[in-house]
Amino acid sequence: MDMNEIVETQPLAGRHIALPESRELDLFADMLVIRGARVLRCPLVSIHDAPDQDAIAGWLQGFVDEPWDDLILLTGEGLRRLLGTAERAGGSLREDFIARLGQVRKLTRGPKPGTALRSVGLKADLVALEPTTEGVIRTLQQENLQGRRVAVQLYGTEPNLPLIDFLREAGAIASSVAPYIYADDVEDARVEELVAAILDGQLDAVAFTSATQVRRLFQIGRRQCGEQALINGLRQLKVAAVGPVVAEELRNRDVRVDLMPESSFFMKPLVRELVKSLGPVPNY
Repeated sequence: MDMNEIVETQPLAGRHIALPESRELDLFADMLVIRGARVLRCPLVSIHDAPDQDAIAGWLQGFVDEPWDDLILLTGEGLRRLLGTAERAGGSLREDFIARLGQVRKLTRGPKPGTALRSVGLKADLVALEPTTEGVIRTLQQENLQGRRVAVQLYGTEPNLPLIDFLREAGAIASSVAPYIYADDVEDARVEELVAAILDGQLDAVAFTSATQVRRLFQIGRRQCGEQALINGLRQLKVAAVGPVVAEELRNRDVRVDLMPESSFFMKPLVRELVKSLGPVPNY
């Protein structure tokens, strides 16, 4: 196989890319591997159902029974977890929840909740102007929310007070649910190996798909080598972010973001950005 064939079929041949793993990262890794990249996987974040499943099931039943007007979905993971809880609760709760979803106005913070909605045959009625809490607020700012009943699916255990306070100050009746939690204490040794690979210059790039991954990396890196050393190590490679929320988390930590899809914040566009920026190792 000559160089032109390698560039065409394996445009990342010889490149070593770190993926801080979370849900759906197997698919992301496969997209890079078939393009010739060597992938270092590291579990930075573990996600679990909220421990009080009875409370989540109770919230779901209330959502079905009460006259809600809107549902704000902040993450696709959240909707999937809600559907899982409804299914485990038994009876008709899952079907009733999906039917109720079809009746309320659904606002999604970004593309992933929209994907989760499509998995049950639904779609978003509104998409935030940008995939952030501020984007959700700006999308609703010009509306009359007085008296509207607005349900909010949170991410992790973050109460998102800016959004809840905005809704209540606008006269809405807000109810939130947190269907999953992040477990940060997963495989510290593997995270330490990733930090070492960054410091030793073993990587061409690292691709982040959630702000939680960034926070976890810095939590371990601060303890292992110091924050500035980690930042210096990241400056020696290409840092990719799947979207503006992740990019903001990195920049807030003084990390340069080299790659980010321009508008479609999914894994495939992120892979395309990596291919454009890196390409194969010269003289591979």
